[in-house]
Amino acid sequence: MAPEEKNTAVLEEHDRLLASDLAGEIEFLTARTRSLGSLLANRELAPLDLKVRSYSVLSLACGPTPPTQRELAGFLSLDPSQIVALVDQLEKRGLVLRVPDPQDRRSKIIRATGDGAAVYRQAREATHRAEEAALGSLSPAERDELRRLLTKTAFPDGQG
Repeated sequence: MAPEEKNTAVLEEHDRLLASDLAGEIEFLTARTRSLGSLLANRELAPLDLKVRSYSVLSLACGPTPPTQRELAGFLSLDPSQIVALVDQLEKRGLVLRVPDPQDRRSKIIRATGDGAAVYRQAREATHRAEEAALGSLSPAERDELRRLLTKTAFPDGQG
């Protein structure tokens, strides 16, 4: 079966379920959208040996305010042990460094290396391609509105 035929068969199979209560629930819709988006992003990131979670850590480490491991866990809603594993992977590849936090020497700041910044630039392009594929049916204005609404729900205290 050609890929186009397979996609059509999957869509027809899903069409039967679109009338279900579940298909109209926001939690389901956001989870499904996230799942599909992560699948596309992971495919685009694979040549860089990254996944969405490791990309997220690298992205924040490349930002203007490199985070501590604790901040990463809170912002990404991951268990601290998951953050340790992700940072370990990136550190082994020479993409990030753990440096002492000048405010609290027991805490470590995750800072990107030069190689990490270079990989991040490529990864950012990859995630843009994935976003385009996932949200291609939305107009630019609809994407802006979706981003605004998701930011409002992800950061209800306006801290996003």
